[in-house]
Amino acid sequence: MSRLAIATCRGDNVDIDSPVLLEALTRAGFDAQLCVWDDQSVDWESFDLTIIRSTWDYAPRRDEFLAWAQARSRLLNPFAVVEYSTDKHYLADLAAQGAPVVPSTFVEVGQLPKFPNGDFVVKPAVGAGSIDADRYRADEIDRATAHVADLHARGRCALIQPYVASVDTDGELALVFIDGQFSHAMRKGAMLNTPADDRDPLFRREQMSRTDASPDALAVATSLLSGRFADLLYARVDLVRGPEGWLLMELELVEPSLFLTFEPAAADTLAAAITRRLA
Repeated sequence: MSRLAIATCRGDNVDIDSPVLLEALTRAGFDAQLCVWDDQSVDWESFDLTIIRSTWDYAPRRDEFLAWAQARSRLLNPFAVVEYSTDKHYLADLAAQGAPVVPSTFVEVGQLPKFPNGDFVVKPAVGAGSIDADRYRADEIDRATAHVADLHARGRCALIQPYVASVDTDGELALVFIDGQFSHAMRKGAMLNTPADDRDPLFRREQMSRTDASPDALAVATSLLSGRFADLLYARVDLVRGPEGWLLMELELVEPSLFLTFEPAAADTLAAAITRRLA
């Protein structure tokens, strides 16, 4: 029986998807265990495979997380993808290749920010979910500047993006892929219209709902995952509707929620994909 380490972070009931995934892996014949990625007592080499899932506390210490990931002999998704996708500078890389990306300006530590006209968002270049992210109006430059300064004081690069107005009405579209194939889509309601302290797990879950992926959105997502990202165990493409079509908000290739509680069959699909990789 193959042993799987499902990498997570510290805390109780961190990921609501974990029980669904573990049950599917058991049905597929695996001995799967949740393991905290920075737990020094874990014997990682005793597992046949380590699968990154809910390692959501890595952002302030990405270097430590990357060192851990690089040390794993069998890791999914693989280390090169982990290194690439945990820093949103990848948005600039994809935009340079012609991908439709929400305009993104990176303010490195020590640089002065320049904000766009209209509403905009400030977030860390390395971050998870809406943590340390906020929305600002055009007349809130002082508050936004203080936000950038706070990120810089913690040694973190800031990312500035115009706020995409369609998020308020249509939300974001999250397209989940498993083993390179489209699985299901979710609608994510606006997060940044609510104070950060109120964005608890219950609020986040209430903002989620199953939806259908339009052919044009699916085409954009599939194109973004072609080539070097075509055969990943899992991926999530988060899109927003811009004036001229779909735009990439984030390409989640490391620890995205896959919303398995909304689509339980996807957990069995994921287990089958793992089985093929260990065959």
